Amino acid sequence: MFPEYRELISKLKQEDAHFARLFNEHNELDDKITGLENNPVTASTVEAGIEELKKAKLKLKDELYALLLKASGK
Repeated sequence: MFPEYRELISKLKQEDAHFARLFNEHNELDDKITGLENNPVTASTVEAGIEELKKAKLKLKDELYALLLKASGK
């Protein structure tokens, strides 16, 4: 995610607790979504839930991007 900001992400994860929390939440959602999608038993039965998780993940990604832009001075 955001390879052009790799160094800034590392810095913010260490120096900004809010950014670190959002980043960790995003990764946890990503792992959860991947697990649900890759499980043939749950994939079709929790499709609506997966969509909600994806929306939450996208919201976190937007927040992280806004914080990265602010921190980079753009």
